[in-house]
Amino acid sequence: MRRLRPILLAVGVMLALTGALWIGQGLGYVHWPESSFMLDQRIWADRGSAVAVFGLLLILVARRLPRR
Repeated sequence: MRRLRPILLAVGVMLALTGALWIGQGLGYVHWPESSFMLDQRIWADRGSAVAVFGLLLILVARRLPRR
């Protein structure tokens, strides 16, 4: 369990940040990269929300695991 906690935390943070980027691109707030097919596409904001929530759930699970 000791090795699982930092892995879950790292994956959770990466998923939450990726989801936030997808939300920003899908809603048209983030225009990076300029030629992305995800820009101003609502479906990517929806998918980004799901990815971000899953990442936050992983962080929550990791924080509840015992440290030892």
